[in-house]
Amino acid sequence: MLEAVLLGFLFSLFLVFSGSYLRGRLAVLSSLIPLSLFIYFSTFISEIADGKVFYENHEWVPSFGVNLSFTLDGLSLLFALMITGVGTMVFVYSSAYLKNHNYLDRFYGYLSLFMAAMLGLVLSDNLMSMFIFWELTSISSFYLIGFNNDKEDSRKSALIALGVTGIGGLMLLGGAILLGDVAGTYRISEMLSSREAIADSSHYVLILIFIFSAAFTKSAQFPFHFWLPEAMKAPTPVSTYLHSATMVKAGVYLLFRMTPVLNGAEIWHTVLIVVGGITMIYSAIHIIFRTDLKGILAYSTIAALGILVFLIGIGTQAALVAAAVFIVVHALYKASLFLITGIIDHETGTRDVTQLAGLRKVMLPVAIAGFIAALISGGVPPTLGFVGKDLIYESTLHFKDNAILLTIIALSTNVLLFYAGFIAGVKPFMGKLPKKFEKIRLPSPLMWIPPLIMTLAGLVFGLFPGLIETAVAKPIAMAQALQFEEFHLKLWHGFNPILALSATTLVLGTVLYFVLKPKHSLEVTIAKLDSIAPKTLLLNLSEGFAVFSKFWTNFFQTGYLRHYLFIVVSFLILLLGYLIFSDFSLSIDTSSLAELTIYEISILIMLLLGVLYTVFTKSRLAAVASLGVVGLSFSLLFLFYSAPDLAMTQFSVDTLTVILFVLVLYKLPKYLNLSDIRLRIKHGIISVSFGVLITILILKVLSEPKNTEVTEFYAENAYKLAHGKNIVNVILVDFRGTDTIIEISVLIVAALGVFGLLKLKLKTKDKK
Repeated sequence: MLEAVLLGFLFSLFLVFSGSYLRGRLAVLSSLIPLSLFIYFSTFISEIADGKVFYENHEWVPSFGVNLSFTLDGLSLLFALMITGVGTMVFVYSSAYLKNHNYLDRFYGYLSLFMAAMLGLVLSDNLMSMFIFWELTSISSFYLIGFNNDKEDSRKSALIALGVTGIGGLMLLGGAILLGDVAGTYRISEMLSSREAIADSSHYVLILIFIFSAAFTKSAQFPFHFWLPEAMKAPTPVSTYLHSATMVKAGVYLLFRMTPVLNGAEIWHTVLIVVGGITMIYSAIHIIFRTDLKGILAYSTIAALGILVFLIGIGTQAALVAAAVFIVVHALYKASLFLITGIIDHETGTRDVTQLAGLRKVMLPVAIAGFIAALISGGVPPTLGFVGKDLIYESTLHFKDNAILLTIIALSTNVLLFYAGFIAGVKPFMGKLPKKFEKIRLPSPLMWIPPLIMTLAGLVFGLFPGLIETAVAKPIAMAQALQFEEFHLKLWHGFNPILALSATTLVLGTVLYFVLKPKHSLEVTIAKLDSIAPKTLLLNLSEGFAVFSKFWTNFFQTGYLRHYLFIVVSFLILLLGYLIFSDFSLSIDTSSLAELTIYEISILIMLLLGVLYTVFTKSRLAAVASLGVVGLSFSLLFLFYSAPDLAMTQFSVDTLTVILFVLVLYKLPKYLNLSDIRLRIKHGIISVSFGVLITILILKVLSEPKNTEVTEFYAENAYKLAHGKNIVNVILVDFRGTDTIIEISVLIVAALGVFGLLKLKLKTKDKK
């Protein structure tokens, strides 16, 4: 499993740096990687169907329990097949849709990076590694949504998506840390044994808040749904891959995966049913106000995601099976409709459904694919959509509470999804062909074959639902650790209330399609309500936060280093003063202190005189020289106390500092007055206060009983383990080597930044 994820990442790197070799006709070869991965995961279907689960663990940071742990069961296999299967279709489609694009190699690189991150996410059995892949999907989707970065709306959409999903990633990290703390492990498969401990934990509600926030932001649940329609600015292949089959279902996957661990309380079911129900009906209603094909598909996607969250909230085996089947249904028809929309836009130059008609005369295979996709979307027999709709109604009708209300919500949403599917998949191809479209020709087969394949798959799975039952439904039901009850998926269950609901859906959806025509006036009407929409409210909140941040920054960032030091030191004085005097006790055994020697007294006097001269002299050069005397005095103290390496370090740093000060002073105006008496008094008070507190702190440390355990450990093991006789050096280089590397890295980054600024300044001067 790790090999599959690594293959995706390596392929993305190849495409970014060497992908120019796969341009033109050769671009279609890029689909071989997702196709190979699809075939690889397909080989596990029979074993997974028999109830087998595959585990894989690779140590990463074992001391913290953070490892690359992977699991392949019914749930992760479904998503892996969907990611690689739909990914193959998108790769093939993109080779023609973006043919001769200057950055096609970069596009494929981003797409491969996203595919690898999604595979890592759905296969992860460790919450911390899942978080890493979760954030990688957000970052790679940012690149994909903003692929047309020369357009302002694309850049803005990418930032909105990254901001919303990024906050969700932070919430996932918080939930993972709390769950790991309560369960004693970050492995999801091991958390199942701690279900009662998690449910009884005082952090249970907070854990749910974190997990829900992550899932709702990623899967565009109300009120975080607005980023998904905005993301339609991305190229159509991106919309197809991210927003119908993969990224937006990551939140659904998280809820699915955590159901066996967290669904022990009523709050889990209530929140998911309420949020999913609001999302599905709210977004479904929005469909009737849209005229842009991608806008229609965007809101129908949000409604479908709401259905999935709604079903997971119901939580029965029937509901989870319905959710699993609906995931397949939605991926097949929605990916197809997105690709068909891309073909229409690519050939006609418009996605306005009010201007599209009669395209079947010039795009018959595309029209066939669109018609079948609409049938799947509407739940018309004998497609898989019909099976999925039946399962949804079975879940709501048999739920213990508010079954009638839940069924009405599901029915209303399904009717509107029927309408959306037929508007996007049928209307552009029916009626009289406008003259301006008469010269259109059928596009490359690489564009219309992928949607046709997926829609035919939806038709085949509907005729033979046993295929989905064996490969998807039963393995997922068993993966949820529920009390498994035998069931069978059928196209015909006889005459019953569920069949009546399905028939009602078809009738009402058909009536709505013929009665309600998309109009721009309706779009204008809904636009008037945008002032109170969640998107507007959250964007206003964001703008308000930006204004406050600007004020806060300008208040503290005055441009004076002395101001920054004053704030930092003042805060430290308050903090240290509170800590010291809240529990003050000081008793020093003076007999344990060594007597002062004439050398130490001489150095202290020299140090004190250097400080006083620095403070009161009016000469800048003299002040710098006296600071050098202070530093030299400290070097001598270190030397007398048997720390020659520390003395040399202090001496070197102090010498360099003095030289830098002199160079800076050389550039300053000679008679510039940088401070007045009030400022000096204020700084003097702060300096004396800080010095007194540090002195008290040192005395307090000396008064505490000594614990030499750490000292003895380093003294005993410095030479044995690190083969070094200088304990301080061994600590810095070996025992705390990672810390030292990070500090060096920070210095290198800072140096590169300074070098870049200096180089930029030199270039500016040259231009002048």
